[in-house]
Amino acid sequence: MTGLTKISQTWSFNDFEARIFHHTFRGTAIKTLVIGFPGKRLTLSSRRGFRRVRFICNNFNPPELWDFLHNPENMEAYYEEILSQLNIPRDDCVCLFTGVDMDDVALAVERFEDFIVYAYVTAGVDSNAMRVGVDRAGSIERDGEFERLKTINTILITNASLSEGAMVQSIIVATEAKTIALQDLDVRSSYNPALQATGTGTDNIVVASGEGLRISYTGGHSKMGEMIARAVTKATKEAIVKHRLRKASK
Repeated sequence: MTGLTKISQTWSFNDFEARIFHHTFRGTAIKTLVIGFPGKRLTLSSRRGFRRVRFICNNFNPPELWDFLHNPENMEAYYEEILSQLNIPRDDCVCLFTGVDMDDVALAVERFEDFIVYAYVTAGVDSNAMRVGVDRAGSIERDGEFERLKTINTILITNASLSEGAMVQSIIVATEAKTIALQDLDVRSSYNPALQATGTGTDNIVVASGEGLRISYTGGHSKMGEMIARAVTKATKEAIVKHRLRKASK
């Protein structure tokens, strides 16, 4: 685990454990939120689709690394290095990346009878918030290469066993909830402040199903959908506020 310096925060639940690891890459301090499960969980992410994994990560890389990571080959080397430091097999992990410090992560938990929903969110909206479909696109993917920007990363975990359809539906509900959070905080488009932002241009999400009671519907009319929406809205708002306060204090 060369490169690791400390663990700054730990959350322990019946279904998983989460930690924020401080480590370095080429002398630059980075941080990674690592969520570990006792066994493989079915996940659905905007980065890797459906996967069965034991770990979900959210990695903070600061501006000093962005030019370097803009190159896809360098990004690949970076990813391999951080997984090696964390002792996580590549095929056993889904990883998100952001320019938002992991100290600004927010967690919201919703419970109802036998069901639990957890939402971990990091959110930076002051540089590339946008109203999707209205603001003009600012990048084109070419062989997997994009700009490195701040973003809203959402990790949604439940103890319920979700069908694949319910997992897809949960992303719809979580996205609507994220937009509600931006509306409640009056987050404006970075490109046209007259417009209400609906997200950033680089948002990502991971949903992790549990091993409890089976759920096949997570839409807005369902209790599970309500729990997802409440958790994501609360965590997104808290994450935005935490990140803004950190920036204002510098």
